[in-house]
Amino acid sequence: MKKAMIREPRSLASVMRLQFHDCFVNVLYKSVQFHDYFVHEFLLKPAFVLIQGCDGSLLLDDTADMVGEKQALSNINSLRSFEVVDEIKEALEDACPSTVSCADILVLAARDAVALSGGPDWEVRLGRKDSLTASQQDSDNIMPSPRADATSLINLFAQFNLSVKDLVALSGSHSIGKARCFSIMFRLYNQSGSGKPDPAIEPEFREKLNQLCPLGVDENVTGPLDATPRVFDNQFFKDLVGGRGFLNSDQTLFTSRRTRPYVRVFSKDQDEFFKAFVEGMLKMGELQVEQPGEIRTNCRVVNGRPVDVLMSY
Repeated sequence: MKKAMIREPRSLASVMRLQFHDCFVNVLYKSVQFHDYFVHEFLLKPAFVLIQGCDGSLLLDDTADMVGEKQALSNINSLRSFEVVDEIKEALEDACPSTVSCADILVLAARDAVALSGGPDWEVRLGRKDSLTASQQDSDNIMPSPRADATSLINLFAQFNLSVKDLVALSGSHSIGKARCFSIMFRLYNQSGSGKPDPAIEPEFREKLNQLCPLGVDENVTGPLDATPRVFDNQFFKDLVGGRGFLNSDQTLFTSRRTRPYVRVFSKDQDEFFKAFVEGMLKMGELQVEQPGEIRTNCRVVNGRPVDVLMSY
């Protein structure tokens, strides 16, 4: 992780994000009237879905008979730094073959990414197994949209037994890293179909965003998620209080009365943010369902499947 940081500082945020996108797909949950933009129409009726949690499924490349999570709507052209995980896995296999799972690597690497960026450090439980499959559909059905509001985020996190405080603290992962113009074009030019910008954006900050992401821009252009994108601190929450949240799903944490108190506390007390963030990461890291699993020797492919059957895109 230190080598990755030296090579490209942004990789720390990218690697940390991998844990979120792995662990939130998938857990046993009961669906009841979610917003259809991230769980689709069929989940408006009660249903149970059995899926797996922190299992390294995100890391599997597509094969001839499986479309994995890397092509999901919230992941494609967004998630990156998979090669960092590959390098870690290769070093571990040389030192202690078939001992540390790819799922555990994601949890450990996310912890190290935070610590190396100036944030807290903590111990995590190990012993996770790697999944034998992955599903793009499962990822599409659960990962939240950058358009999400606080209510939908609260409901989503509740399905994982994560509290409102956990939601706000874990959103502080956006203390480091960048996001694409793609994620905010609607905020700048057509919030809620109004043809106007999101009124929650502070005017001077909106001008900066307009310059970064004008209409017609390459929407893969990126901007910082807070004013100190390489330092893990509580600046993210200070920015939300000032109306300078990059993503709608972040700024809504301050505009909503249910989440605003935690944003205020974390903006004033970095130690409280760090404490709550660690608690949330530990809880998220425990999202698992007992299932068949293994310790992959290559994080991109199930053991026993030749690498040359992988499809290339």
